[in-house]
Amino acid sequence: MATAKPHRIYRNGPRRHYLRNGLIALVVVGALGVALFWSQLHTRAVVATSYGARIACTCRYIEGRGLKDCRKDFEPGMALVMLSENVPARSITARVPLVASQTATLRDGAGCMLQSWAS
Repeated sequence: MATAKPHRIYRNGPRRHYLRNGLIALVVVGALGVALFWSQLHTRAVVATSYGARIACTCRYIEGRGLKDCRKDFEPGMALVMLSENVPARSITARVPLVASQTATLRDGAGCMLQSWAS
């Protein structure tokens, strides 16, 4: 007479495997999405940081407004652009984390100028 196999007992339930596999699939799809659209994402981030650094530098050092007040001059969709200030150098750096960064410096007689881009 044959004996029946005991049922597999899941310690944390069978859904644990679905959750793990779902997270792995999400990470893979996200990585593919970033890989496919990296060029577009990077280009837009460079434009946004360049615009943000130039506008914030002009606002801060020529108009004399506070850095937080300068964010009002940004275009819609620039929420990811972060600003930092270097007072002794009279420069503003705009960043999109992990993607792009650009610095604008106030030069006497020339206004706020962006640093040259690396090719």
